[in-house]
Amino acid sequence: MADEAALVAAFVRDERLPPAFADLAARLHRPLAARIADWTAGRQTPLVVGICGPQGSGKSTLTALVAWLLEARGLKTAVLSIDDLYLPRPERLRLADEVHPLLATRGVPGTHDPALGLAVLDALARPETTALPRFDKAQDDRAPMADWRVFEGPAQVVLLEGWCVGARPQPEEALAEPVNALERDEDPDGAWRGFANAALAGSYAALFARLDRLVLMTAPDFAVVRQWRGEQEARLRERLAAQGHDPALGMDEPALDRFVAHYERLTRWIADDLPSVADVTVRLDAERRPAESLALNA
Repeated sequence: MADEAALVAAFVRDERLPPAFADLAARLHRPLAARIADWTAGRQTPLVVGICGPQGSGKSTLTALVAWLLEARGLKTAVLSIDDLYLPRPERLRLADEVHPLLATRGVPGTHDPALGLAVLDALARPETTALPRFDKAQDDRAPMADWRVFEGPAQVVLLEGWCVGARPQPEEALAEPVNALERDEDPDGAWRGFANAALAGSYAALFARLDRLVLMTAPDFAVVRQWRGEQEARLRERLAAQGHDPALGMDEPALDRFVAHYERLTRWIADDLPSVADVTVRLDAERRPAESLALNA
């Protein structure tokens, strides 16, 4: 096995991360990769690991480094983001017209294609080339298949990451009261949140049933999630400016507040509900550092 410290140093350099990230990797990423490697022992089929965390929590970076470390251990590892399973824009606009206007905004359950995710998981178990879906967020639409990455299977590990991976539906009575102004003003009868909850109980449950293990990251509270998402948006504006684009193409503060409000209900529910079923729970502090050692459930 390659020297993990050297691999982390190369990852930090390539991703332009701060030097302190190496310490975080020693506490979180490397132990998690070792735990996942242990889970593969004796398996004849791919180990499917869900990685769930709120917006801005660092789950994409965690997934990328863990995949790299698993590959260094000789485990063929495929990465799939639930963000790449979004429905094409025309389909979401149809839902917005026929079900609820809020479904035009991608993110909540009901705006993904779980059947596509299941098909990809099936393909990754076979000794063949699998095209991995890619969603173009700049265009707010699914990228052409010619732009999808390919993976030479079969995979030994599949990491499925996303903000609502593994989420379970809320009890019906929990849907009655709005959690924020967006729900109060734009979903007064609860049709939008009810549609999302029904999706979790249906097609999403079928996809998440394929998870062999679940890794959960949580934030101290939703205000911190909003802060993290704001930091992401600030970095996006910096990249736009560096590329010669208008930074105003990003969201201003009121637009960002409204956008994040779409995710508040489920983010809060996941933090309350999933620690009891996750195999690994990582409670992050406001600086995205593990507040404690990994909590490993039986």
